[in-house]
Amino acid sequence: MTDIKSMFIEELKALMAELGEKPFRAKQIYSWLHEHLVTGYGEMENIPKALKKKLADYPVTALEMVDEQISRIDGTRKYLFRLSDGNVIESVLMRYKHGNSVCISSQVGCKMGCRFCASTIGGWTRNLLASEMLDQIYRIQAITGERVSNVVVMGTGEPLDNYDNLLRFIRILTGEGGLNISQRNLTVSTCGLVPRIYDLAEEKLQMTLALSLHAPNDEKRRELMPIAQRYSMDEVLEACRNYFEKTGRRITFEYSLVAGVNDGDEDAKELVGRIHDLNCHVNLIPVNPIKERSYVRSTRQAVENFKIKLEKCGINVTIRREMGSDIDGACGQLRKSYMEKTESEK
Repeated sequence: MTDIKSMFIEELKALMAELGEKPFRAKQIYSWLHEHLVTGYGEMENIPKALKKKLADYPVTALEMVDEQISRIDGTRKYLFRLSDGNVIESVLMRYKHGNSVCISSQVGCKMGCRFCASTIGGWTRNLLASEMLDQIYRIQAITGERVSNVVVMGTGEPLDNYDNLLRFIRILTGEGGLNISQRNLTVSTCGLVPRIYDLAEEKLQMTLALSLHAPNDEKRRELMPIAQRYSMDEVLEACRNYFEKTGRRITFEYSLVAGVNDGDEDAKELVGRIHDLNCHVNLIPVNPIKERSYVRSTRQAVENFKIKLEKCGINVTIRREMGSDIDGACGQLRKSYMEKTESEK
């Protein structure tokens, strides 16, 4: 591995030995990268020039900010970052009373094809390295000068489709010597890659798993999410039960409400039948309309009725607070409009 910002401290120590350097240098470099959030070796004050020269083959991953949109409504900030290969990704900073939360991307584009999502329209380009996932948080912290306390991996991409880099990212983010964010303050969202949910359960991490459910049955879920052709709802929910048993962490179900598709009384009743025995929380999301799709968001009344129906049956429910609705708020929208603009300028 040549990506130094994705290395664990043990791997950095091994690299120092390989370069004929003392092991303590690994800790110094790790601290500069993950605590001081530097973007190059030039900023590492206590690292000798000779070592910096040896490290020339190990470039430091540093994202470049291309665009920043700030919501006038709630101060939400949306960032577009350029990667070293020219690809662009987006991240969002949301400010809450309990602290700052950053939503990051895990891939360039997405191959999952969920019908209501802008992230997937241009298809998938590549996985992000652990360092590229970390640096979204690092750049936002450096730009704002504010500490990030919560992280959600819910931006562009399917995190469990980038499994090894995701695990590396989690270990570095929540481990000592870095930002040391609590695993309990981390949420990873998945559209339901069943084998990977079982793998993740074995890691015994204390993070929250958020499953994009979006439908009360297989038929409707297949209409909205191609992944449902591969794994049935029974299989997905069984994997979620296993995750709770292994980790003790309550599952979050994301449910995007689409008018006339999955927001009726029957849908609510059927959903309760599916999940009533699970230790879970349902997050209702009025869908963000995107011009490429004909889906319409549910009315406020329909959302409220759906919530009441679930609560009456003892299900824990919240309606996701809309953040940054006056900027390109939905996943993938800012990146998409940027790519369309650069395409038209060619």
